[in-house]
Amino acid sequence: MFDKVLVANRGEIALRVIRACQELGIKAVAVYSEADARAPHVREADEAVCIGPPPSSQSYLLGDRIIEVAKRTGAQAIHPGYGFLSERAWFARAVREAGLVFVGPPAEAIEAMGSKTAARQLAISAGVPVVPGTTEPLRDAEEAAAIAESFGYPVLLKAAAGGGGKGMRIVREPSELASALGAAQREALNAFGDDAVYVEKYLDGPRHVEVQVLADQHGNVLHLGERECSLQRRHQKMVEEAPSPVVTPALRARMGETAVAAARAAGYVNAGTCEFLLDTDGAFYFLEMNTRIQVEHPVTELVMGIDLVQWQLRVAAGERLPFDQKSFTPRGWAIECRITSEDPSNGFLPSTGRITHLHLPSGPGVRWDGGIEDGSEIGLHYDPMLAKLIVHAPTRPLAIARMRRALRELVIEGVETSRDFHLRLLEHPDVQSGDMSIQWLEAHLTELTSASASDETVQLAAIAAALAAHDDRGQATVSNSPASSRATGSAWRDIARRESLGLG
Repeated sequence: MFDKVLVANRGEIALRVIRACQELGIKAVAVYSEADARAPHVREADEAVCIGPPPSSQSYLLGDRIIEVAKRTGAQAIHPGYGFLSERAWFARAVREAGLVFVGPPAEAIEAMGSKTAARQLAISAGVPVVPGTTEPLRDAEEAAAIAESFGYPVLLKAAAGGGGKGMRIVREPSELASALGAAQREALNAFGDDAVYVEKYLDGPRHVEVQVLADQHGNVLHLGERECSLQRRHQKMVEEAPSPVVTPALRARMGETAVAAARAAGYVNAGTCEFLLDTDGAFYFLEMNTRIQVEHPVTELVMGIDLVQWQLRVAAGERLPFDQKSFTPRGWAIECRITSEDPSNGFLPSTGRITHLHLPSGPGVRWDGGIEDGSEIGLHYDPMLAKLIVHAPTRPLAIARMRRALRELVIEGVETSRDFHLRLLEHPDVQSGDMSIQWLEAHLTELTSASASDETVQLAAIAAALAAHDDRGQATVSNSPASSRATGSAWRDIARRESLGLG
């Protein structure tokens, strides 16, 4: 096992990796930008080194600088987390050439799965089903029109080197194709430095279901079941759960075997995720492979009873997986909500400021993977995800109830957050019944982002009335923090907190 590992990331995933290292007896080295000098991951690491100014292009994306810090501090390996350099084949190769270990797949596997068109070609060669589409980037609008006509509208334009919805356009009519292709190419070039775009058939109403895989250096490749990730806004996941409410044991086995075949075809090692579209008739299609640990990995950890990050480190150190496929059957249900510093009522615009008060939920089956604390400064330099709130329970209904309870306990003051949006989302009958698709959230966004009189307004009025009645000065004092942070909390708990702060 390694003696020291450098964690090339920030926020909650940096803390997650640091904790995994420390539990394995490994010293952790943190890197940080000037904006993160007081961040929790800096304090919790055994060592920390500043690598540059706040912009990620001048700090967290400086691979050469990070490798130099790793060598100077005596780290033997680099864990990239997710985002930043985690899926850059050149970085994985540079780490290896520097005599260090990259905690992730080989550079060759990242390259094989990094391009969506190359990944489709690899999947097809391995007998993995893919959505009908092209395996080469489009040359021009004329070629795109001919292919779209052969598939039938609607079609989906996708950036070959992309992810996260960048360079993606749905085209429903022939007249929209040329302009959509130009827009997709420009966005792809700006986001990834590559304007290659391909086309595939657009499926109406599928689910987004992904399968976790884990592979060692000795030829063992296993799948750890699926995650339901259909609740998305602009192709960004908002809520994830494991298992999926519609995947049967037989379907889980078939999807898992397909994911393993794709991983083997790529020569994959370490943790990764194969993403699929699951159609309403039970057919599934390979989308892409994420060659890193996923944001939503905790739900798999909770239902499968495994620490994926620790096994990333163990596999990278050369350990053999001591499990077989029969070791992994989901137990209970887990749900994750991504808590972001965004204002859902205002188009999910980022919210910045200083966190003035943070109260975390607790109790049975509640897990908080966060990178914030009281006093944290939230700026615009990085992704707005503040933390992940995860729950585990014996059944899906109980997991939903537990998550709603945990969300109500959560208090974040100083910035707008997605907390109340998640509460309303989990109260929707379709979500509670599991009747969802990747298009569901966009179709219901207006109702979910508009606070109803029976919800937020009434409870705000109750809080104001309680404060007014309790204030012996006869003046109701209203908090300056965003109302959405506490709108569904307890008025009496709010009074008690305010008294403790001397606010009356």
